Amino acid sequence: MRLSSSLALTLLTGTLSYALPAPQDEATLSSIPSTALPTAASSDPSVASEQINLLLQFAQQEANATLENNAIKRGSCTINNVAVRQEWGALSKPERKAYIDAVLCFQAKTAKTPAPLVPGAKSRFDDWVATHINQTTTIHYTGTFLGWHRYFTWQYEQSLRNECGYKGYQPYWNWAKTAATGLETSPMLDGSDTSMSGNGEFIPGQGSVNLGGNGLPDLFLPAGTGGGCVKSGPFKNMSVNLGPVSLGLTNGSTISNGDGLSYNPRCLKRDLTDYSNRAFANATALAHLIIANKDVYNFQMEMQGVPGSGNIGVHGGGHYSMGGDPGRDLFTSPGDPLFYLHHGGIDRTWWIWQQLDRKTRMSEKGISGTGTFLNGPPSANTTLDTVIDLGFAAGPPVKMADLMSTTDGPMCYIYV
Repeated sequence: MRLSSSLALTLLTGTLSYALPAPQDEATLSSIPSTALPTAASSDPSVASEQINLLLQFAQQEANATLENNAIKRGSCTINNVAVRQEWGALSKPERKAYIDAVLCFQAKTAKTPAPLVPGAKSRFDDWVATHINQTTTIHYTGTFLGWHRYFTWQYEQSLRNECGYKGYQPYWNWAKTAATGLETSPMLDGSDTSMSGNGEFIPGQGSVNLGGNGLPDLFLPAGTGGGCVKSGPFKNMSVNLGPVSLGLTNGSTISNGDGLSYNPRCLKRDLTDYSNRAFANATALAHLIIANKDVYNFQMEMQGVPGSGNIGVHGGGHYSMGGDPGRDLFTSPGDPLFYLHHGGIDRTWWIWQQLDRKTRMSEKGISGTGTFLNGPPSANTTLDTVIDLGFAAGPPVKMADLMSTTDGPMCYIYV
């Protein structure tokens, strides 16, 4: 979706984001003072959803100001060419089908990763999984977590467009919506031809997944309503070729296939789990994440879940809501096409948070952490000069400085 003309400015700041109850005059919609923003997340999910919508509207207002300024300065990203990312349910059925067809096209293309390096990478889709596996311990609980996944998701979008003729943009998963409606009734996961496929076959008698161990207290999450192979929707016949590396099972154990890089074809499994969505990625959790955290260290730690706290954050909440294999495997999780909608949601959340204090949150003060998982082993601090390299998935390498804004540098997109 692209917007052009002065009408687009009005739409972006008002009617597209349904944040405020009607009627509202245009002046109110196009000029929300920061003092009008919520200062604490509501425990009522419906109220928290309204808070998120107001925060989104403010973020769009700030982004629009930047786009207008870019136009005045003859910058490359303006209101006339900015891409607009939308929630899956907001796409028309033909738009959903176009995205699905592009992903299936990607899965049918030959991998670019050399076989001696990753023998199991058979398709272009696998190139992205391989890159994520190889870099997992340097892109989670690190200073590059947010920037790396922003670039990874954007380059995936660009590859779908450039290699498979996709005309749209990366959709995102709104966890607050599915927490309210349930996963299996959402247009994203209802198993129809215009969904991202549905649940896996039901496996009775499943136990719980244990996210504890290795010095952390036990944290048991209940199994979902599936567990087996996905049998409906566009991805019912897809092959997961890589991994697992660290896959949590519903008997409390974890399995792996070595480093996960050998060829290990199997069906896509899902275990859709409303509990995880509603416990960790509901509207209140999302509103609290954006409102309560004033610095990036606390923001990204709460997003990922502070180890041992019992809260896996909205990031973990989304992954464990999809469940299954590879959804529960931190390393191999991009092997489920739903990963990219989930990380669209992660990026959108960061984007909204950044717009609340652009000067600080898009500068070096908007980076915190080192180059290794929870700084183990100890490594250098991440800076604006830290290089992000996606290996054989996509290029070119860029610096963190290029990823702090979605409307400067190589990218040009916003969210509604």
